[in-house]
Amino acid sequence: MDVIAAAPPDPTGAARTSGCPEADSRATPGHDRTVEVAVVGIGYAGLPLAVAAAAAGHRTRGLDLSDFLVAQVNIGRPPVDTVTRAQLGAVSDLLDATTDPDYLGECSVIALCVPTPVDARGVPDLGPLLSAARTVRHHLTAGQLVIIESTTYPGTTDGVIRDILEESGLVAGEDFFLAFSPERVDPGNTRYGFHNTPKVVGGLTPECGTRAAAFYGKLTERVHVTRSTREAEAAKILENTYRQVNLALVNEFAQICHRLGVDVWDTIEAAATKPFGFTPFRPGAGVGGHCIPVDPLYLVHRAAQAGMPFRMAEQAQCVNDSVPVWVAARAQEMLAARGIAVRGARILLLGVTYKPDVADTRHSPAEPLAVELLAAGAEVVFHDPYVTTFTARGRAVRPSGDLMDDLATADLTLVVQHHQMYRTELLAQARLVLDPSGPTAATDGALA
Repeated sequence: MDVIAAAPPDPTGAARTSGCPEADSRATPGHDRTVEVAVVGIGYAGLPLAVAAAAAGHRTRGLDLSDFLVAQVNIGRPPVDTVTRAQLGAVSDLLDATTDPDYLGECSVIALCVPTPVDARGVPDLGPLLSAARTVRHHLTAGQLVIIESTTYPGTTDGVIRDILEESGLVAGEDFFLAFSPERVDPGNTRYGFHNTPKVVGGLTPECGTRAAAFYGKLTERVHVTRSTREAEAAKILENTYRQVNLALVNEFAQICHRLGVDVWDTIEAAATKPFGFTPFRPGAGVGGHCIPVDPLYLVHRAAQAGMPFRMAEQAQCVNDSVPVWVAARAQEMLAARGIAVRGARILLLGVTYKPDVADTRHSPAEPLAVELLAAGAEVVFHDPYVTTFTARGRAVRPSGDLMDDLATADLTLVVQHHQMYRTELLAQARLVLDPSGPTAATDGALA
């Protein structure tokens, strides 16, 4: 384990532990901690953590409100695509799941990996996280390490979460340990997984950070300890705001290039030859997923409360939100150039997930794109090997019955996500292709 500590040394001189702190002297005397690690929330982020903990030898149990998720895990069938069946099967003797929280008092480590969404106005919704914290409070015992992995704004862990947990009568940093460690799960990434993605950890106290780092040190190759929970919370939002801002830059740049008759792809390829000072990002049909469209809004909200607008993130959000509208307008332009009215035109959407080769449709740009096209009177059909049903603001979109037939008959094929099966040879069967995320051999009107 490579531990990089930015926190000051523990003034008590306590030694760093080498693993799961199941034998803390302040634990309840005689308490049988038969389950070492509890993971509250076994979705896209929680299940990889649970599998990693079990793979490191910890008796692990997932807790979730969903009977479906629990049942799937217990029969060895991953309910999310951030864990493979082989990975889940390899730890079946050390990992199970339940909807009953009574076992939480047995555990040495409790990690909260519940969703932290935003509402329709973009305001953070901490409801699931606060509810999970209250569940933990009812079962909290001395000596336990509680870790928050759910993305949130700085000041949540040492603020409202700490307050809820201390309603148990135990004091954070003295009777139990409290830390924040943001999840860094990247669905579909075959190069970086839990074991080789550095883990950021921030503790309420230096010893809290030490305890959390020791736990994660058995699960991943590198741990970086920040000065406090707030820096760890802020780091997660900075990571995704970086992507949000750069994607907004290249998405808007692509629109300008189109207006000026500049090949945006050739331009990006040329700029990417610079070995320093430039990281290539590529435009697309919009920005989706749970992180990039959501996480920066947590800091936007918190910064506004503090009287300091986060203007860069706010503007980037506006740009990225407008991309599907612009792509829909481009589709209409391409059809008009061929003398085809958008009203009544058949448009085939390829890939309605938020990212290539994953089954996650959260905040997919395909939805606002379909809304625009349907509102213009187009007949919209979709195809996606990972998705069986797709709705656009409550309106069902018809799935493709025969992909080859739909490619040949659609007035326009619009590539939303480049799943591996959508190869150039396949797209060559289409009559007209609009490809916002990359030119192909069949692109009669790819964005350029």
